[in-house]
Amino acid sequence: MIRYGDHPSQYAELTRPDGPPLGLVVVIHGGFWKQAYGAELGRPLAARLAELGWAAWNVEYRRVGDGGGFPATFDDVHAAIEASAGPVPGPARVVTLGHSAGGHLATWAAARGRFDRWPVSVGVTHVVSQAGVVDLTDGFERDLGGGAVAALMGGGPELPAYDLADPRRQLPIGVPAWCVHARDDDMVPFAMSQDYVAAARAAGADATLVEVPGGHFGVIEVGSPAWARIEALLAEIGGG
Repeated sequence: MIRYGDHPSQYAELTRPDGPPLGLVVVIHGGFWKQAYGAELGRPLAARLAELGWAAWNVEYRRVGDGGGFPATFDDVHAAIEASAGPVPGPARVVTLGHSAGGHLATWAAARGRFDRWPVSVGVTHVVSQAGVVDLTDGFERDLGGGAVAALMGGGPELPAYDLADPRRQLPIGVPAWCVHARDDDMVPFAMSQDYVAAARAAGADATLVEVPGGHFGVIEVGSPAWARIEALLAEIGGG
């Protein structure tokens, strides 16, 4: 465990491969940004990523109920990515990999440097969103997670903070992104990734929709068909 702040939730876990890493994968867990869900969700993924030759940086962050919300949750994800420069200096590739709410944060992190609040020294080179909440405005309107977006942001999309926090409003994000999503997802609708990718392409971004089986959680089940597709994407990113 490596701490990037004084709060109990401000830490990341580094899992290294046996040899030189292909790059760094920043694993950002989901759980609708709520305190009830933590970094344990990312540990199986981090272990498998190290087997595949990647350094894995499994991030914990302040969540709603734990001192999080806007902007603290975003500050933490930014700080955690920046803190990776010490234990993993200068990786050629920095991939943010996030599930559900973590998919939102993984996508957001790619464009965070355009805002003065989050100056970047460790830039994201690729994004893999796993059933991500990549449109906060839509997520608010759909009442995902029983008001989870409103709890994160402190209100609705009329707030100026959404301009800093919503990946859909930040298109194009400037790096390749893959939205991996199951059509039968009953927690975050497939249409959210579908619409995000269409809007990203219309804005000139490099974005790809990857349809997989397995509902909302297949994408984080190591050994599942959905996870196998993610491994194939990472092999492509890593030059394999």
